[in-house]
Amino acid sequence: MARTSRITIPPEFEIGYKKSAIAVSNEAISLETGTHYLLARNGRGKTTLLRTLAGSLQAVSGNAEVEGFVQYIPEDIEYDAHLSAEVILKTLVPKGRREACLAFADKVELDVKKNYRDLSTGNKRKISWLMAEFCCDVARGNVLLLDEPFTGLDSYVREAFMEYWEENEEGVCRLVSCHPDFDSMAINSAVIISEGKIVASTSADGQSWGELKEGLK
Repeated sequence: MARTSRITIPPEFEIGYKKSAIAVSNEAISLETGTHYLLARNGRGKTTLLRTLAGSLQAVSGNAEVEGFVQYIPEDIEYDAHLSAEVILKTLVPKGRREACLAFADKVELDVKKNYRDLSTGNKRKISWLMAEFCCDVARGNVLLLDEPFTGLDSYVREAFMEYWEENEEGVCRLVSCHPDFDSMAINSAVIISEGKIVASTSADGQSWGELKEGLK
């Protein structure tokens, strides 16, 4: 049975740098197993929140609780330019999951024989995503903090990622920072940063990105 995978943000939790706050939560936010989207306009604190939850940045005030094996995947992560995608993945992904990882790499059209330096921005992002997902161990619970994983990806690959998340929710809590590029995208659970406030937004029927973005300031 999978262990707990959860992010809990308390009231008055402030994020920022040193003593300068960018945003604060007014009420408790609890993110359970499943996929949650982190939405905000540029410069409002999405990366700051992810870094704070990952423990690489100190909160200005308050303490969030993150339960599970935490992986923070920044947008600008880099690998050795002279290594192939296959070598990188075989080195980072546990042996028992490498075959499945490489099979999914083929599904999303990642040429694993190419050196990292020769890959497009989108294909470089695929490596980070594959590494994070296939390093998950549902027996101990996992928290994935993904910063702009859709950068440089076409609609086919984005949909493949989202389908994978729907089919592999057990034992994984995902918080995904992104800028959806189609208004009809359904978002059942979101953390929104707007006007200096961190709030949760949920809908069993799935709110659309087109509806949510109208409230971002």
